[in-house]
Amino acid sequence: MDILLKYFPELTEAQVQKFQQLGDLYKEWNSKINVISRKDIDLLYERHVLHSLGIAKVQSFNAGSKVLDVGTGGGFPGVPLAILFPESEFYLVDVIAKKIKVVNEVAQALELTNVKAEQRRAGTFDSRFDFIVSRAVTNMPDFVKWVRNNVAKKSSHKLTNGILYLKGGDLAEELASFPKAIEYNLTDYFKEDFFETKKVVHLPLKYKP
Repeated sequence: MDILLKYFPELTEAQVQKFQQLGDLYKEWNSKINVISRKDIDLLYERHVLHSLGIAKVQSFNAGSKVLDVGTGGGFPGVPLAILFPESEFYLVDVIAKKIKVVNEVAQALELTNVKAEQRRAGTFDSRFDFIVSRAVTNMPDFVKWVRNNVAKKSSHKLTNGILYLKGGDLAEELASFPKAIEYNLTDYFKEDFFETKKVVHLPLKYKP
């Protein structure tokens, strides 16, 4: 928890309590259904929770905004973001049912009423969202194909509606066909070695009627 308070000192008492619960909840569920690698479970707050919240350093979500988390796995980045932004709505999808079971159990235990999680494949529904978030589930060209019809028309944030993607390494080739994509280095916000090559990519997407 110390690492979260280091970078998010403005957390409310209720948020601190929920983030504290996360560690035990994920350790318990990970022993039953493996959603986080065994080596990472002891580094949950740095490599999963704080990493997820890197998106919040780039863009805060307004009250009433809607966010889609594609390929959420065990609930990242969606669950930490839902704790941080309790007045925003989060829809978490993954194709693997057992992972969605963990997400729903964690969300229920934390009383996250702003989280809805379902076993769904991206590109199979028409709901609209201010932002689509994810942690490197595929390359950007394929990801854009999956979600380009899920972007809401009206933008109400500092950044234009579209994708906020957590990814690492050299993305020049992958983003070559997306000149409007902007990379934000997480080392500008977090000083731990883990974030040395980690980035948030913002890719604005136009509403498709």
